[in-house]
Amino acid sequence: MSVQSIFRWRDGALEPLDYCDMTDTSVMVADSWRVVEGKTRAIGLHRDRFLTTAGADAEAFWDASINAIPEAGDWFPRVEKHSTGRLVFRLRSTPETSRSAVLATWTGDDPRTQPAVKGPDLESLLRIRTSVQSVGATEAVITTPDGYVVDGAYSALLWWRGEILCSPPREFERVDSVTSRSVLALATALGLDTHEEAVTPAELDGTELWVLSALHGIRIATAWVDGPELAEKPGRLGAWQARLDALRRAL
Repeated sequence: MSVQSIFRWRDGALEPLDYCDMTDTSVMVADSWRVVEGKTRAIGLHRDRFLTTAGADAEAFWDASINAIPEAGDWFPRVEKHSTGRLVFRLRSTPETSRSAVLATWTGDDPRTQPAVKGPDLESLLRIRTSVQSVGATEAVITTPDGYVVDGAYSALLWWRGEILCSPPREFERVDSVTSRSVLALATALGLDTHEEAVTPAELDGTELWVLSALHGIRIATAWVDGPELAEKPGRLGAWQARLDALRRAL
């Protein structure tokens, strides 16, 4: 059963908030991460990403939100700063996760108004992800006007050229994915080469393509609707997911 409790930050403390009180505002910045039995990955990076946009006055709110997460269970909490300045904490049970994803290229206009900030475009990104479900996909891929791969609606993308782990160029504006940063750091620590490249979907033909997020960790793209044929090296995904999970530390 899915569980969600909503709290607002008021007078230096978290207090319960009714969902009906959320209709007069919009999310300006948000962050979420998975907590399994009191442990999570790279919480410092999530904290920095949120506070960079939300502001230093949200530090006490952040600390209180962390302290409100139970030590037992599987959780996917989210912190938000709204257009009214209100700070909101959602304690959510982790939804169903998966090992794989099916991709489809989003062919409409870029739905992002602030590509580098997580929060203001969550609803429009959810709409495009939902729209590709009609063709059998579970994630929409955003491209540049020239057709180069940038990001998934709710995920980051990495791919393998042999033993080289590749990512879109940094100049392609997108949310700074904590999971992608963690995997690239693991590759560097293991002595593997990493590379940035601008590619169209067709140029990913024959690669092993990963779809990354705080919720799922690493998923493998098993198909791309009307797109490239994708590959999978046996055992690689499992080994890297285990390495990523080993980064979990107590909150």
